[in-house]
Amino acid sequence: MTTWWAEHAWLPDGLATDVRIEEAGGRFTSVTPRTRPRDGDVRLPGVVLPGLANAHSHAFHRALRGRTHAGGGNFWTWREQMYAVTRHLDPDTYFELARAVYAEMALAGMTVVGEFHYLHHGVDGRPYADPNAMGHALVAAAREAGVRLTLLDTCYLAGGLSGDGHLPLDDVQQRFSDGDVDAWAARVAGLEGDDTTRIGAAVHSVRAVPRDQLAPMAELARGRVVHAHVSEQPGENLATQVHYGATPTELLAEAGLLDDRFTAVHATHLTDGDVAALGAARATACFCPTTERDLADGIGPARALAEAGARLSLGSDQHAVIDPFEEARGLEMHERLASNERGRFAPDDLLDVATARGYDCLGWSDGGRLEAGALADLVAVRLDTVGTVGSKAGQVLYSATRADVDTVVVAGRAVVEDGRHRLGDVAKLLGSSLAAVRDHR
Repeated sequence: MTTWWAEHAWLPDGLATDVRIEEAGGRFTSVTPRTRPRDGDVRLPGVVLPGLANAHSHAFHRALRGRTHAGGGNFWTWREQMYAVTRHLDPDTYFELARAVYAEMALAGMTVVGEFHYLHHGVDGRPYADPNAMGHALVAAAREAGVRLTLLDTCYLAGGLSGDGHLPLDDVQQRFSDGDVDAWAARVAGLEGDDTTRIGAAVHSVRAVPRDQLAPMAELARGRVVHAHVSEQPGENLATQVHYGATPTELLAEAGLLDDRFTAVHATHLTDGDVAALGAARATACFCPTTERDLADGIGPARALAEAGARLSLGSDQHAVIDPFEEARGLEMHERLASNERGRFAPDDLLDVATARGYDCLGWSDGGRLEAGALADLVAVRLDTVGTVGSKAGQVLYSATRADVDTVVVAGRAVVEDGRHRLGDVAKLLGSSLAAVRDHR
């Protein structure tokens, strides 16, 4: 059993002071405000938040940070550079890279990550001796980095979509595909979760999974959380409309995928009907603000989705930035730019999006909250740094960055203390793993 004491802690009903938090067996057993510290309490600095959730990650995209941002282009030109990285990844190099990336997330206060995983097979498209070798590498990487993982194993069957129909897989995409949805499901059946791992499912997009495969996918994935890239680009919408006479959201709804376990990633270019459908289904929309602006994707209708009944979560996606505070601020700031109004989301709302809503859409409905019975995941953010000193505890989401994270606890165990990860020098881990997978031409 561990007992912590904090001057400030963000509880489900708001910010509280002088809070004692007790844990046993990886869960909070009591959370009591207005108490005094006792001998043996672990004193946490600043303000304590629930564990922060990264609901959308492609770990290998971290290799592109600082290398794809100059010059022009758009999502589609960036994608070619992203594909080049995949040629250097195998189970060993992917484990090393993902472990370092997940450790970087932990340093930033992220305690659970949803890995949108479609890099399944060898470079030539042939399965490894263990057909889930790449997925097992990610599970092992998250375990060593000390974060929870939802492996969103992704079905990827076609090379794209034009008005004339789906395109064949290219040489790079061969390793993403199982051939059909039944083969995908048979492979995924070999994956098992544990205390810190969940196995979810994903439709890469309606570009990559043809219409006739979506309904079987919904049936085979029943009982799992399901994520999909949805309307990230106008070109996706146009191709889907021309070929199928429907929006991506309408195709997913027709297949029976839209429900309260479904997450639409990006959800940037939605029609009013799409917004209403996602809201009626109580689905989640996962926004990735730092990626959506880096790739010039656009600003999605976050406020409209929330008002329609959809839930929101956040992800760092391509990892141009790994900072949950920046993602949370980005959700609000993008809304301000689009609406010319401030306060589109209250601080309590932003924290809920960054914590409990993210946990829930990743299949951890008992996490992301500081309350008895919840998973014992927490983050302590300093209020005495250059960036946060003078801030009110209740507005720390607007002033803090990843550099202000002091302590991170997952399942009752400290993963980060005094701003240092238990694995040691994470920058060194990143440097060596990135060197192994980058194209140095």
